[in-house]
Amino acid sequence: MRVVGENVEGQNVMPLQEALRLADELELDLVEISPQAVPPVCKIMDYEKFLYQQKRKQKEMKAKSVKVVVKEIRFGPNTDEHDYNFKLKHAQSFLQEGAKVKAYVFFKGRSILYKDQGEILLLRLANDLEELGKVEQLPKLEGKRMSILINPKGKK
Repeated sequence: MRVVGENVEGQNVMPLQEALRLADELELDLVEISPQAVPPVCKIMDYEKFLYQQKRKQKEMKAKSVKVVVKEIRFGPNTDEHDYNFKLKHAQSFLQEGAKVKAYVFFKGRSILYKDQGEILLLRLANDLEELGKVEQLPKLEGKRMSILINPKGKK
């Protein structure tokens, strides 16, 4: 097998017993890296230290990842002007915080007849939030809900 490592000169091809003896002398581990290669490649290294560094890298990656928050705002098909403005202010603050906004119109009973009003309401909301967010999903009717998804443009 081919043996590589920090404390090993060159790329030595040697039998397994000799590679194990060399790793034992250096008080390190013999780790098989590429078993399909001819001859197989092994590396002399401190395996515990390697695992520790891998965990640390994963932890750093997780800390740097952005957590997406989706805030929901619920409307009725006949939402009044004052209620609309109140919910619009909430949507604006959510987008300024960097959260996605999912607005939906919920149709109860026979109010499903007002699908057009619900769509107009959601499109009006998207138009009012145009400077803060970008529409990811246009109004879509799913069962008794019509929803729209808006992404924030600039995050703080």
